[in-house]
Amino acid sequence: MKILFDTNLILDVLIDRKPFSEAASQLLSLVEQGEVSGIICATTVTTIHYLSTKILRKNKSQHQIADLISLFEIAAVNRAVIEEALTSNFSDFEDAVIYQAARHAGAEAIITRDPKGFQKSNLPIFSPIELLNILQAIE
Repeated sequence: MKILFDTNLILDVLIDRKPFSEAASQLLSLVEQGEVSGIICATTVTTIHYLSTKILRKNKSQHQIADLISLFEIAAVNRAVIEEALTSNFSDFEDAVIYQAARHAGAEAIITRDPKGFQKSNLPIFSPIELLNILQAIE
C-alpha cells in the first residue's frame, strides 16, 4: 500500500508529541520494514527542516532529513501540482498541495490527523489508528 504521510505525523514522531507519537511511530516502523510504501511531500521536507533547525542544531536537523529521505519517496511539488492545488476546492492551500502531490506520486491514500483538511479528497483519508487497524485486519 502506497501511503502519503501528512506533515503532522512526521512531526509527531520527530518531536515526540504525546499521545500522537505512538501510532505515528508504529506506522513509520512499517515503512522501515517495507510493509508500507511511504511518501512525503517535498513541502514536508522543507517544513521539517525549518522547524527542526529552530529546535535542534543544524547538523542534527540535516541528519533527520537524511533519515527521512532514505525511508520515504518524495512527492514532487511542480507547476502541475501547484496549478491543480490553486484550482481545487480545498480551503487550505497547503493541504491542497499535499493532496495534489500525493495524486501525482500515485498514492493510494493519505494518512493525517487533520481529516477535515482533506474533505475534498478523492483519495481515502485515514487517521493513524484507522490505518493501523486496517493493516492489522489485512494480516
